[in-house]
Amino acid sequence: MTLLYSLKLPAKATLLSVGLSLGFHFAVAQEVPPRTPVYPVPAPAPSDSVGISEVGQEAEAREFAVPSVIGMGPSKGIVAHIERLSDFQITTKTKSNTEGVADVNTKTTVTKNSRAFIKAYAPLWNHPHLKVILGVNYDREEFQFKNPDASPFYRNLEDKGLKTLGAQLAAIRPIDEVHWYLARVKGELNGDYTSESSDLSFNDYLKMSGEFIYGWKRSARFAWGIGAQLSYTFGRQSIYPVILYNRTWNEHWGVESLFPARVTFRYNVNEKTLLLGGYSVDGLNYNIKLREPLPNNNLTTLIIRETEFRPRLRLEREIYDFLWFGIEGGYRYNASFNGFDYDGNRGFSLFRAGTRPRIIDNTLGGAPYASLEIFIVPPRKLLKKTMGK
Repeated sequence: MTLLYSLKLPAKATLLSVGLSLGFHFAVAQEVPPRTPVYPVPAPAPSDSVGISEVGQEAEAREFAVPSVIGMGPSKGIVAHIERLSDFQITTKTKSNTEGVADVNTKTTVTKNSRAFIKAYAPLWNHPHLKVILGVNYDREEFQFKNPDASPFYRNLEDKGLKTLGAQLAAIRPIDEVHWYLARVKGELNGDYTSESSDLSFNDYLKMSGEFIYGWKRSARFAWGIGAQLSYTFGRQSIYPVILYNRTWNEHWGVESLFPARVTFRYNVNEKTLLLGGYSVDGLNYNIKLREPLPNNNLTTLIIRETEFRPRLRLEREIYDFLWFGIEGGYRYNASFNGFDYDGNRGFSLFRAGTRPRIIDNTLGGAPYASLEIFIVPPRKLLKKTMGK
């Protein structure tokens, strides 16, 4: 959801009519015809939230309401992404659950925190009254420390592959020319799930998320909705309300967001170039098997929960017809990166792990980051042919 985030839910190259971007606001604007061309197919926000693109938006909007609006970028079918943060400080307090054993405080520098993912999306059903999209993703994160021997926690994370393998199913249902709703469910395996561990099972690594939004399409340029999301955006699994708001004010400016998780303002330079700016709140949740037990509590497994706030700027540009790239830069403020006791509960529950004891209390310094992304979109000739142009 995160995947998903930022979940993008585009479709594959020849049938890619998929895309959605999410947002926040309630006003209805006066329609102003565009004076310069904008890309007609909407793209999803950089997240794991679902979306649906419509070819021929203005004509389609008069018959079937969808959450996408004119001016959004091209739908993404296959996405490859790599990201790197600069060095930052980490201060760790390892708490003891044994009477008479003192807590341990350590500090070092994280010299590497890199992330990468690949995602793909395909329409299973593409009917004017119902769109169903399947998405899959694989993410990986790694850490390296200047002095890993300063703490067993650092040694346990050093060069450890923290992975996410996920699949999601999303549906969008236009009700009439104004009303629509969308629903998404996603399952992911999070952590070091390929390690040989008798302490953790499939259900321990499984994380479930989903969302439901009911909305209104006021015009081809304005759609909004309200709903709820079950996700790990704020570290642990929780349900919170969301407000979707997609709007294009004129031929250049627009906004796409799903508040409070993200808000993105868009500037359409031309039909081949987009400038984006805003923020996102990202949450990660890993179950891991420790290489060595923590000395002051003898734990062999741990749950790591991370929440971060990212103001960011992004450029998306066409390379050649169906091939685009994206460059993004921003600053990561870490709200939490803590380790929690795994108490051995078996079986999946939507509300499991709500109040586990915190064993590792980390404070991470802020850090600038940069990312590069390559993605495949529908060929322009196919879009024009589909639109009858």
